[in-house]
Amino acid sequence: MSKNNNNRLPRAKGSEMATFYTPKDCARKVKRIVFQPENRRIIKEFLTILEMKEKFILHDVPIPNKIVMFGPPGTGKTLTAFYMAQQLDIPLVLVRLDTIIHSHLGETASNVRKIFEYAKASPCVLFLDEFDAIARTRENNDEVKEMARVVNTLLQCLDEFECDSIFMAATNLQEELDHAVWRRFDTKMTYGMPDEATRSEYIRLLIGDFEKEEQTLKQASMSLKDCSFADMEQIVLKAKRKAIIESSMLTSEHIRYSFEEYKPHLIAGVIS
Repeated sequence: MSKNNNNRLPRAKGSEMATFYTPKDCARKVKRIVFQPENRRIIKEFLTILEMKEKFILHDVPIPNKIVMFGPPGTGKTLTAFYMAQQLDIPLVLVRLDTIIHSHLGETASNVRKIFEYAKASPCVLFLDEFDAIARTRENNDEVKEMARVVNTLLQCLDEFECDSIFMAATNLQEELDHAVWRRFDTKMTYGMPDEATRSEYIRLLIGDFEKEEQTLKQASMSLKDCSFADMEQIVLKAKRKAIIESSMLTSEHIRYSFEEYKPHLIAGVIS
């Protein structure tokens, strides 16, 4: 269910096309967020440029406002959108693909234009997950050729996106994106499975002040190798529940049993 706001969110088929999150909502979402070093650098530079907007305008250098994020599920792409909205103190508008994509593709193109028009009129972070669903390459596309109209509309919207809003898109299938759409993004971020340092930092944040045995953090970092951020969160929460039930400290055994019960889909060999 969408949050209430003063500006009306676009609608399609009788329901809102997006969910609205205030900066305060976003702050709650990103209490425990860890960026891989390269992405941390990119985000910091992006935010610095926005803070120095007048200086860039003076030098006639365009301000970046479009970010595409790609990589496996659960690696922090959606959380990054929440983080950006929180840092910029503007709402996050999370687009619901199920309300945008219509059996009549002409209506899909119209819906795409509506969400961009909303973002142009109301400063926000406009976030579209599973971006490949509407930005798929027009080359050798087995789907109805009408889908090319959706991509063409999307290209026009990206070209006309000159406003105070930020557009962020995420995909697990970057190779499926149309090349022309790909070129429209001034900022690209690659997401991978957490490395050892990032994994340890995230697990430490997840455990927080919860009482634990001395070796729990180290053992958890070893046990959860190749897990995504999303998987680690669920496993540590499950382990905490076990410890609470037993009225005991969090142990490496709790982590191990929780890992075995949760059965994460591991993507070994993915380099961050």
